[in-house]
Amino acid sequence: MIDAVPAKLTRNAVLLVLVASLGYFVDIYDLLIFSIVRKASLIGIGVKTADVLAKGVFIINVQMFGLLLGGILWGVLGDKLGRIKVLFGSILLYSIANFANSYVQDVNTYAIVRFIAGIGLAGELGAGITLVTETLSKEKRGYGTMIVAAVGLLGAAAAVMVAKYGWRPAYRVGAGLGIVLLLLRIGTFESGMFRTMEQSTVSKGNFLMLLNNWERFKKYLYCILIGAPLWYVVGVLITLSPEFGKAMNAKDSLNAGDGILYAYIGIAVGGLIAGLLSQVTKSRKLVMYIFLVTSTVSVIVYLSSTGLTSRHFVWLCFFMGCGVGYWTTFITIAAEQFGTNIRATVTTTVPNFVRGSLIPVNTAFVAFKSHYGMITSGYIMMAILTAVALFSVSQLNETFGKDLNYVEIS
Repeated sequence: MIDAVPAKLTRNAVLLVLVASLGYFVDIYDLLIFSIVRKASLIGIGVKTADVLAKGVFIINVQMFGLLLGGILWGVLGDKLGRIKVLFGSILLYSIANFANSYVQDVNTYAIVRFIAGIGLAGELGAGITLVTETLSKEKRGYGTMIVAAVGLLGAAAAVMVAKYGWRPAYRVGAGLGIVLLLLRIGTFESGMFRTMEQSTVSKGNFLMLLNNWERFKKYLYCILIGAPLWYVVGVLITLSPEFGKAMNAKDSLNAGDGILYAYIGIAVGGLIAGLLSQVTKSRKLVMYIFLVTSTVSVIVYLSSTGLTSRHFVWLCFFMGCGVGYWTTFITIAAEQFGTNIRATVTTTVPNFVRGSLIPVNTAFVAFKSHYGMITSGYIMMAILTAVALFSVSQLNETFGKDLNYVEIS
């Protein structure tokens, strides 16, 4: 067994939560900046208006593929080399990529740079959440991840505001924020659980451990599937809101940037509610059930809003954001399901596999769209993803208050 981590919150632990929160702020800014400037940036490099949707889906799929690969890379390194080293490496990589993004002139270069940025972005959140869950006491760690969610998700609001000054400057600001964050990371400390585990001979960061044991693999898969509806709401229903607006005969042209802004404010609010609710009820699973049902209701309202106005749209996005505000709760569940020697691997890969799930989700949505149209396809995808997520939650053990002071045996 690994030596116990003191329950008392120290000044260093509070600093760690703050820096993790700011890290997530920058992560969300950089992750969503393409969705916000998609139309303006593609037209700016010469893409015809009729091709914006297809080229945009191509680039975001490439970015998500980078997140998939980066999730595995940084997760394994996080368990082998330490959580702090991963944070530094990932921040540096996506900062350089975002700076390069401000100079792209064609679609292929744009896609390549977003792929590199995706690899870099994959390491930030998982390593941060792992550090928080391993440092705070088992009774209080839910509050820590709640704060990370509330502060971090406001990065979307910052991205929308900065994007108003142009898409190229928006990428440069993202790079600058990453460098500032890198400097702030200096002085943060490594997880005590990792430092002790580092001296042991147990297998560390072995991704195959998640695949070579059927029970462990099922648990890992369920952790991924419970997050899929969230990214569908953001990555499809809101990112493609201009196209959905036309299908719903919206009275105004819907702006994806505004939708993302209000959705992420909603997600921040929802994250606070989810964190507090899990602490009060002492149940992560109950919170997931509540939020999955609420998000389904919000999507039904959105897709049935024929003739909506821009004002109506942004409030619907806020409502949908609140409904999927379980993001850090679901990542916390993943972190609490596995031992210290593969915890960073799980906590880093799970959210990035969820983000990467946008590739098959986009593919399925486009296939449904060709037969049933935008609106009906929107309903079908949400129904499928929510049903799968609800089943997955039912198969996981409750982890509130679980002692994380253990390792997985291969």
